[in-house]
Amino acid sequence: MKRSIFSHLMPFYAVKEACVQQKYTLARFYRDLLAGLTVGIIAIPLAMALAIGSGVAPQYGLYTSAIAGIVIAITGGSRFSVSGPTAAFVVILYPVSQQFGLAGLLIATMLSGFFLILFGLARFGRLIEYIPLPVTLGFTSGIAITIATMQIKDFFGLTLVHVPEHYLNKLFALITALPTLNWGDTLPGVVTLGTLILWPRLGIRLPGHLPALVAGCAVMAVVKMMGGDVATIGSRFHYLLPDGSQGNGIPQVLPQLMLPWTLPGSSFTLSWSTVQALLPAAFSMAMLGAIESLLCAVVLDGMTGTKHNANSELLGQGFGNVIAPFFGGITATAAIARSAANVRAGATSPVAAIIHAILVLLAILLLAPWLSWLPLASMAALLLIVAWNMSEAHKVINLFRRAPPDDIIVMLLCMSLTVLFDMVIAISVGIVLASLLFMRRIAQMTRLAPVTLPLPDTVLATRITGPLFFAAADGIFEQLTAQLPGKHVIVLNWYGVTLLDAGGLAALERFISRLPEGTELRICELGFQPLRTLARAGVKPIEGKLTFFPGFDDAVKDIVHTQV
Repeated sequence: MKRSIFSHLMPFYAVKEACVQQKYTLARFYRDLLAGLTVGIIAIPLAMALAIGSGVAPQYGLYTSAIAGIVIAITGGSRFSVSGPTAAFVVILYPVSQQFGLAGLLIATMLSGFFLILFGLARFGRLIEYIPLPVTLGFTSGIAITIATMQIKDFFGLTLVHVPEHYLNKLFALITALPTLNWGDTLPGVVTLGTLILWPRLGIRLPGHLPALVAGCAVMAVVKMMGGDVATIGSRFHYLLPDGSQGNGIPQVLPQLMLPWTLPGSSFTLSWSTVQALLPAAFSMAMLGAIESLLCAVVLDGMTGTKHNANSELLGQGFGNVIAPFFGGITATAAIARSAANVRAGATSPVAAIIHAILVLLAILLLAPWLSWLPLASMAALLLIVAWNMSEAHKVINLFRRAPPDDIIVMLLCMSLTVLFDMVIAISVGIVLASLLFMRRIAQMTRLAPVTLPLPDTVLATRITGPLFFAAADGIFEQLTAQLPGKHVIVLNWYGVTLLDAGGLAALERFISRLPEGTELRICELGFQPLRTLARAGVKPIEGKLTFFPGFDDAVKDIVHTQV
């Protein structure tokens, strides 16, 4: 009992268990160091690309990986998770940043952190198990499609005066802007994308992100030597330091403690009305963060044979998203790809994730001037690969080939709603539709099976198999009612009835009340749950109308003897 309470109220139980109770040795630290460095190399370009995709300057993605990465590693419930900005959030964060600016996005992130803490305290961690696979595949594929569409502009260097908010309008605007394609941007993007695709086939253990960016930068240098124009982080983004100095690209300073609603140069005004306007987006961030972090933890459990603490993971994600905005961090959650790379690189504890975050901080201090030269088309290429991996196309194809039509419909509906509207609508509609279809399937499993026993024609003996719940009970008793004419005794064997709910109970009572005069209902072989439900409802035998028997032989004993 003490352990379960401690693990629920103190999310850093995972760190304590991984590092103290299991004797943290120098050998383990060496493995964590290598894993942290490996994941850090992956995280640095991805964090910048995801921040750009979210509509903010790239340094805020680095701040997120550093601050939220450390906080969540210490306080979360999965020892191998690596947290930071993820692609799934891009479709939610971009509209918020465009409408409310960076300050509004930071406040929405903080609010989402409070929602996640509430989820953890309410012990919602295991609810992830009740989201069907077609729903998760549908909305993740939909998010991947949206992310990929958003990268077309920078990948091809298109000129767009205004990017529409709705997907179909955005797609039309991109198509009409294709004649403005800039080969100076496209070539580095194509080379970066090609390198990312081909690199895994070379069998080199070094992640392909860094070599792909180097290749893209080399092509950019050639294009610039030939007089071409290439958009870079430095040409697109600018910053203003507290001392009033300005610069291009990424500031070479560590994240500073600040109040998110008092950002310099921000026009955002903190008020109850703005908080209300941000709440729907914050709830969406929390929902997605909870789903993604818990899915990541489940994947890591399968890879390592360990067990995460779901509620502690939600609390840790909440703490990270509450604290990170005070240092310029945007929304963060566990990143499946980075966490899996962490495990494959040999991580043994949350120390690896902490080292990854420290490497990101060192990159800000030491590499900021160099990072500002990265082509925006190369960053878009990174997100295109992320979107492809996120889509899990192989699982979608497999579902099309093997799943029932109902599941395919749910997945396609969730995918379409995610692209055309938003993730919360997609998940809500998907879960409701999947639940209704599931109940229909279960209801179809509840059937009447005749009992093969020589009995008089005035006796109807049958067996009910399957759950007798609201979606199935009315149909079952309607079938029985149709067989009543000429019958004086109805024997119902309930051995196969696994469940009796309030709807099934009401249908049974209606059936009993409508029995013709002189007709007796005999129910036998009641299971524990149906028996308990009948007892709680106060259903008692009615002389000459309703009788209960322990076994089928007892129910037909007097009938068989009379016949003999």
